[in-house]
Amino acid sequence: MTRYVKSGEFNIAYQVVGDGAVDLVLIPGWVSHLEVGWEDPLLARFLRRLASFSRLILFDKRGTGMSDRVSAHQLPPLEERMDDVRAVMDAVGSERAALLGLSEGGPMAVLFSAAHPARTSALILYGTVAKVVWDESYPWGLRPEEVERFIRLCEERWGEPVMVDLFAPSLAQDPEFRASFARRLRMGASPGAVVGYIRMLCDVDVRRVLPTVRVPTLVLTRRGDRLTHPDAGRDLAARIPGARFMELPGEDHTPWVGDTEPLVGEIEEFLTGIRHRPDDDRVLATVLFTDIVSSTERAGEMGDQRWKDLLDAHDELARRQVERFRGRMVKFTGDGVLATFDGPARAVRCATSLRDGVADLGVDVRAGLHTGEIELRGTDIGGMAVHIAQRICSVARSREIIASSTVKDLVAGSGLRFADRGVHRLRGVPDEWHAFTVIP
Repeated sequence: MTRYVKSGEFNIAYQVVGDGAVDLVLIPGWVSHLEVGWEDPLLARFLRRLASFSRLILFDKRGTGMSDRVSAHQLPPLEERMDDVRAVMDAVGSERAALLGLSEGGPMAVLFSAAHPARTSALILYGTVAKVVWDESYPWGLRPEEVERFIRLCEERWGEPVMVDLFAPSLAQDPEFRASFARRLRMGASPGAVVGYIRMLCDVDVRRVLPTVRVPTLVLTRRGDRLTHPDAGRDLAARIPGARFMELPGEDHTPWVGDTEPLVGEIEEFLTGIRHRPDDDRVLATVLFTDIVSSTERAGEMGDQRWKDLLDAHDELARRQVERFRGRMVKFTGDGVLATFDGPARAVRCATSLRDGVADLGVDVRAGLHTGEIELRGTDIGGMAVHIAQRICSVARSREIIASSTVKDLVAGSGLRFADRGVHRLRGVPDEWHAFTVIP
């Protein structure tokens, strides 16, 4: 249930989830919306996981989401905005809480913990920076021209999935995620408000505050983050006495996208000393990704209606083939499919049959296969195994089916044949992967 508390003259919307022994206040990034956020299954799962070991305290910062709007030309400084944290903590009866600052919420979390150490049990910072804008002493900030380009993009295209390729590259082409991402932005702030917020962020520099932080601190970042360079997180941690820095695999800046369990596991262990691994939402499966080759060019050649008819025929054929080989169709991706199988040999044979079947429609597909542990996210799936299959698909040529070495090893004795495709470094995936082409 969403409730409100006064912070000065502003009404701040907040929620409390879970009943763990540790109070954890989540300070969101640039925009948020408490109730729309729960509509996103990935964000909802992330929040429930945090609430599994804490009393999770959520709020929308003033000017965003369900909290009172403020003038885009008179945005209050961080010193005033951090009063929202104190007001929400008072409202829920939290004398002392850990703070989790996500992205742009990090500087506010830093300032609160330094100013109110008696009310801060721990500080956790993810994907955040001490300073937003570049100068000679801070090479990880945005150049002024980059800031202006970002502002123009928000002014002209707010309401679309702006910058989704930077915030969540692993799902940037997923139609459902793009729609959800754009809706959360629209509901979180107006174009004018977000532009004012960006300009305010450009003045933020908490580097001088960092040495005064005296609470246990954990700084987390993802190795391939396109918005926050890992060295910015490393520099931030080095300035806080006793802070621990962790660099995790992945390329998504949005913390609830990608393989979230290593991130949440580090937070849980840091706060409680124990890490619980969810055991009811992970299974071993073979993941199949397919992709229509040169789909953009073909769509332009055929025209909208003919292309739509072809996609409908492709999807129906793919559905039948997945059912035939006892797989589960997870979703259609616009120009391909994502499916899972409990047997790798059936997955390979389904990919072969699908490739040959759609050729009669006049299109070519490519496919990638990998066997590993996946996360069940309602009707969707996630986890590193899904990313690996997707990246393997991306290196396949037209009509080529590529399998990871894991798939090849597991189908030994099935009669399936493979040709060595070499070792590849897959974007956003740790280590190198040996790939093999399925021989017809």
